[in-house]
Amino acid sequence: MTETPIPLPERSALLIVVSGPSGVGKDAALRRMHDLNYPFHFLVTNTTRPKRSDEVDDKDYHFITKAQFDAMDQRGEFLEHAVVYGHDYGNSRSEVRAALARGVDVIMRIDVQGVATLKRMTPEAIFVFLMPPSMETLEARLRRRRTEPEDYLKLRLHAARLEMNEFEKFDYVIVNEDDALDETAALIHSIIQAEKCRVKPRQVTV
Repeated sequence: MTETPIPLPERSALLIVVSGPSGVGKDAALRRMHDLNYPFHFLVTNTTRPKRSDEVDDKDYHFITKAQFDAMDQRGEFLEHAVVYGHDYGNSRSEVRAALARGVDVIMRIDVQGVATLKRMTPEAIFVFLMPPSMETLEARLRRRRTEPEDYLKLRLHAARLEMNEFEKFDYVIVNEDDALDETAALIHSIIQAEKCRVKPRQVTV
């Protein structure tokens, strides 16, 4: 006797947006997911900020000039872009579209201020907020970087306190504990797996 398969709703590729205050570990979490070979297209953000000593161009970010960024913006190449602490950040619309068209889930990181804009443009994206265990932990992480002067560090901490109030705008919240990147990566992946079991699947348009 031949079994008749039960029809399930068609499931398109997903867009996962990871955000949170500066220093919470967005870059580190996504880098760890990439190193662990999670099956996502990891979108590389364009930025005009200087490259840090431990970063790799075209892997961590596309480090470009202000003139290059402005030209891309004028051509409408960015899905979203923002100015963060005096530097420009933008994510490629065409790269997201191409990956989704291939049926590959896309994961990207953006600053908290860009979330509202992106939610209006792509409401069916999945928004994940990374939160530190405490403000003291966040300050310690920022100080370990040793990349900013004290007044700049205080500015980031002030902004982070304000950004922490934005978590209710997200679909999911994950506390990114110290030395627990594997656990954070696994939690993000489990969110995606759960989303793929929805009775009414998300249909992302970009």
